[in-house]
Amino acid sequence: MPRWLERRVHRIERAQALDAAADRVAGLLERPLRSSARLRGLLSGTPFGHPVHPLLVAVPIGSFVAASAMDVAGEAVAARRLIALGLASAVPTAATGGSDWVYTSGAERRVGFVHATCNWLALAGYATSWRARQQGRTAAGIGWSAAGGALLSIGGWLGGHLVYARGVGVDTTAFLTASDTWQSVIAEAELADGQPHAVEVGGTSVVLVRQGDVVHALDDRCSHRGGPLHEGQVADGCIDCPWHGSSFRLADGSVQAGPASRPQRVWQVRRAGGTVQLRRGVEAGTLRTNAV
Repeated sequence: MPRWLERRVHRIERAQALDAAADRVAGLLERPLRSSARLRGLLSGTPFGHPVHPLLVAVPIGSFVAASAMDVAGEAVAARRLIALGLASAVPTAATGGSDWVYTSGAERRVGFVHATCNWLALAGYATSWRARQQGRTAAGIGWSAAGGALLSIGGWLGGHLVYARGVGVDTTAFLTASDTWQSVIAEAELADGQPHAVEVGGTSVVLVRQGDVVHALDDRCSHRGGPLHEGQVADGCIDCPWHGSSFRLADGSVQAGPASRPQRVWQVRRAGGTVQLRRGVEAGTLRTNAV
């Protein structure tokens, strides 16, 4: 990344002057999410096992880029219709992005706020372009599209920075390593029934929950934003994240309620000599077995 661009992004990340406005907007967006677990999960991608926002982003961006191509080709009607499609698809795209953003803080929230601001200004430019085209002012419409495209490029770059440089929307457990050999972690007598207990295995925190004769073990770090599951509540065979309310089934780590979209890793458990022993489960990927 060019140094001048990196400096500007870091300036945004440290711009505490953005906090008041960003927190106010985040508070407004969080209200409906807090009151509806179904809406929270849908916008976060819980039913799909993947955040929805990156998928939807392709539609408005593709529509706007294609509209510019139609302008170059002299296809004014097609360009106008593509801009209309981009504007319509931007509504659910913005909703899913806002759902992801409200659970950020600090530098990530500041960059996300500027990212969203650029995108909304870009949409205003494209909306003005569409109106100008409807009135027969094609040249003005092309000019407004160019302005919208420039802002959309800035907003898109900042969105990429949030994902690839800051890990927003990425499974926070992806790089947690684990041993494939059995390791004793705690005396079985120390585990109270139904009470989460955190242990450490090779630098990775694991939450244990005993239910009768069965001991469940999951990664303690929530896959959504890294919340400590051992501080959450256990009920109906699930454990809830204390930070944002994501719920995971103890038996298999599957997501029962969002905003998390990725499951928790399940550890293998056995008893030996009055102690509980753990080792990692079957891993299909390589990041957790050889992150280097």
